[in-house]
Amino acid sequence: MSATFLEVTFRHGRPFAAYLRLPRAAGVKVDHSREVRPGLVVDFSADDTPLGLEIVDPTTTDEDTVLAVLAEIHAPAVSRDDLAPLRAA
Repeated sequence: MSATFLEVTFRHGRPFAAYLRLPRAAGVKVDHSREVRPGLVVDFSADDTPLGLEIVDPTTTDEDTVLAVLAEIHAPAVSRDDLAPLRAA
C-alpha cells in the first residue's frame, strides 16, 4: 500500500497545482474523477474509493478546506503535517 503525500507543482517559480495522493493498494488505478468544490477534484477507483485530491490552485486553498473535503468523501485521515507543502505554496 502506498503512503499519503502531497506534491506541489511549480511553474515559473509559482505554485501551479497540487496533488494529494491517498493510500492505495498496488495496482489500483483511477477510474473516474469528480469536482467536489471549485478547484478541488477527487480521483476515485472503480469501487468509488478516493485515491487522490487535485488542488487546482494551491495558493487559494487552505488546510481546513482540504480536511473538510477529505471528511466529506470518507477518505483516510491526513495530518496537518501531511499538508505542510500546501502551507509553503
